[in-house]
Amino acid sequence: MSRLPFELLLALRYLRPKRSFVSVITLISVLGVTLGVAVLIIVISVMSGFDRDLRERVFGFNAHARVLLRDGVMTGWQDWLARVEKHPVVAGATPYVLGQVLVETQPVHGQPRVYAPVIRGCLPEREAQVTALPRSMAEGRFELGPRDLLVGTVFAENMGLRVGDRVTVYSWQELRRLKESHERGQAEAILPEDFTVRGIFDAGYYEFNANVVVARLEDAQELFDLADQDAVHGLLVALRDPLQPQGAARALREALGPEALVTTWMEDSPLMLAVLVEKNVMLYILFFIVVVAAFGITCTLITFVVMKTREIGVLKALGATNRQVLWVFLGQSLIVSVGGVLGGMTLGLTAIAHRNEFLAFLRRLTGFELFPASIYGFDQLPALVLPQDVAIICGGSLLICLLAAAFPARHASRLNPVEALRHE
Repeated sequence: MSRLPFELLLALRYLRPKRSFVSVITLISVLGVTLGVAVLIIVISVMSGFDRDLRERVFGFNAHARVLLRDGVMTGWQDWLARVEKHPVVAGATPYVLGQVLVETQPVHGQPRVYAPVIRGCLPEREAQVTALPRSMAEGRFELGPRDLLVGTVFAENMGLRVGDRVTVYSWQELRRLKESHERGQAEAILPEDFTVRGIFDAGYYEFNANVVVARLEDAQELFDLADQDAVHGLLVALRDPLQPQGAARALREALGPEALVTTWMEDSPLMLAVLVEKNVMLYILFFIVVVAAFGITCTLITFVVMKTREIGVLKALGATNRQVLWVFLGQSLIVSVGGVLGGMTLGLTAIAHRNEFLAFLRRLTGFELFPASIYGFDQLPALVLPQDVAIICGGSLLICLLAAAFPARHASRLNPVEALRHE
């Protein structure tokens, strides 16, 4: 004798495979829930992976916040640095100079290559307090002497550079002086600066590797005519809690006064905030896939109720209560829903585990790069499976499916046995 309640036993009996159209509908309902849950898990995990990897890579090269002055140039930066570092929300800070330059290679053979990256001047001894650049060297070492340069892996590849090569760097001030001397009709010779490539870094993010070069703070100050003023463009700040940047920025503004301007990664890297918002939006939108699949369960139960009207009447005549009949059909829906949710979770987690192999297979099959690093900034498709996300997806899907079954189950429980057996 089975110890299971008769409601569950009857629900299992109704779900036994039979060569009927109802069995096909049941199978389609299970597959619908499975695919809905799998798609939700895959999409949300990929979005979570994007958020994590983007945050790690942007934080690894950029700071959590920046302190600038409203007039654009920070003179006496040592005093500002001391004030910022004393604040309890700050874990570390360093000055920086940032601007676009023109870089020209000096090849032994062939034509020189020219590109206009962004150069960042830094203090090498303080850089490790704020960014992960000293730990991101792919070739060479993190050593910056006079007229030394660090370049990204993509930049080095595009320009044909290796450690030890020399390049010429033109600042926009020098180019402006050349233009002004030409307009005056004077043949003024302005010699650009020659730099030596001392290292190649891999920040893990395509945009940084392709468009940023790093030099000593003093060299960058000379390029942008800031050396005489002992000035910088601002301070890079590492926060103790980077996930709560707005409160820290507000506290820093209050401490530094109205002439200081504090920006955080939320303003400087809007892509990170966009990924977080899109993840939540996609969660709500894709739940409609589960809602559509739940309507399949509703249709299945309605069909069952119509086909089993006689059995329902017999059960009611033998003394079954409305609640017991209700749980027969809710149990049937529960079994279908649990099967679909478990199948979807298994399919989704399996797809996440083999996502990059699948992308490589499609690339070989079609010859088309579905996830180009030049656009997305990642060499592989990132993913992060969070237990709370899986719990929300599975729990929410199960609840939706049970709610979808409530109407036909309630209708079955309220059938009058006399009316159910009248035409039998």
